[in-house]
Amino acid sequence: MTKVMLKGVLKTWKEDRGFGFIKPDNGKRDVFIHISSLKGASRRPVVGDVIYYQIAKDSRGKFKAVRAHIDGVAIIDEEVKTSGVPKIRIGSKEIIAIILGLLIIAVVAVIIYAG
Repeated sequence: MTKVMLKGVLKTWKEDRGFGFIKPDNGKRDVFIHISSLKGASRRPVVGDVIYYQIAKDSRGKFKAVRAHIDGVAIIDEEVKTSGVPKIRIGSKEIIAIILGLLIIAVVAVIIYAG
């Protein structure tokens, strides 16, 4: 298994069967991906999603994506058993949006207060 995260675009997805194929950015062969590799994703994948993944061999010696996540999609940790509330990991795009929103609120507050 590779420890490096690879990047590709979801080329095909069979929703009824829970698998599809990723077209790697490096131009090599398409990589099989199963829904179980996307544990904790807050939504199901759709064709065109950018996927980050690692590579492993399956029981038949074929390569497959493992430890995958969809770019820009929150990952939910299932910790309901211990805390009663699932944890949500926020991606970099969401963090930037939150910071910009807070900055806008601060600027508006300063304008109103100073005015």
